[in-house]
Amino acid sequence: MKLSLLLNVIDPSIGGVMVMGHRGTGKSTAVRALAELVPSIVCVRKCDYGCNPDDLENLCEDCLARSRTGRLARERRPVPVVDLPLGATEDRVCGTLDIERALQTGRKTFEPGLLARANRGFLYIDEVNLLEDHLVDVLLDVAASGWNVVEREGISVTHPARFVLVGSGNPEEGELRPQLLDRFGLHARIETISDIRQRIEIVRRRDSYDRHPDKFVREWEGEQKKLRARISRARRIIDDVSIGDESVRMIADLCQRLRIDGHRGELTIVRAARALAAFEGRRMVDEDDITRVAVMALRHRMRKDPLESIDSGVRIERALELGLKT
Repeated sequence: MKLSLLLNVIDPSIGGVMVMGHRGTGKSTAVRALAELVPSIVCVRKCDYGCNPDDLENLCEDCLARSRTGRLARERRPVPVVDLPLGATEDRVCGTLDIERALQTGRKTFEPGLLARANRGFLYIDEVNLLEDHLVDVLLDVAASGWNVVEREGISVTHPARFVLVGSGNPEEGELRPQLLDRFGLHARIETISDIRQRIEIVRRRDSYDRHPDKFVREWEGEQKKLRARISRARRIIDDVSIGDESVRMIADLCQRLRIDGHRGELTIVRAARALAAFEGRRMVDEDDITRVAVMALRHRMRKDPLESIDSGVRIERALELGLKT
């Protein structure tokens, strides 16, 4: 789970993470902890969407107009990690247009929603498998285009909405729609830890944090700084990380053996393996990188056979072993 989140911090093009598992296993805690690890970003000053002043093709209407008259003012902001509540309305998610004011004054008045706040950051949905269908449709449209379009009574507003989608849930509470599931780059499955020593350590750390949160944070700040430094370095070198032809052939052969539909599986493995190599300070992807990310990248893309008793992760691991032998 932690690795899948870190890889998406290093390379957001991986496409997000779906974390499914038992209740009380720290899924939400891990996602919300990202805010303390991700380096800050440069934004256009006073922009509601946090537009990147160096990315002129993906500016909102206001920033685009200002860019034509001169250089855009800049400021640094923390990367947003935005929660999308299950009970949120479509207006809360997409934003609202004040039609009455627009008709009276002739000016569009738009109140940005959660998608605007999440631009260039992370959008987190807890219990994503319980999300209402109309919101799933909205997320699918925005995830595909990277833009949010709000239209009311012939008036429309368009703004950039590029974010890393992170979802979590319990598989016992229902399945996720295949269209949305396919939009997640990686899939991490979490189970309750059975090792007694680790369970004891979990209890001790949680109790320590509850009683003295400031002291707990100070004790672990050194580890946090090291991890931030590794992430920053990985983001700087990832464009220089190479993947050889044999490695790409290995990935394509694996997806063909497993009869994965489409090509998102291969692309996700390539991106995740490259991010993993960068995270470990290497500039070349090796077989071990591919092996470590393949299950996360393909588990949710496998065709479901109701008569199959073997877990999809085990099937992927077996196919990997067979491919390495040949």
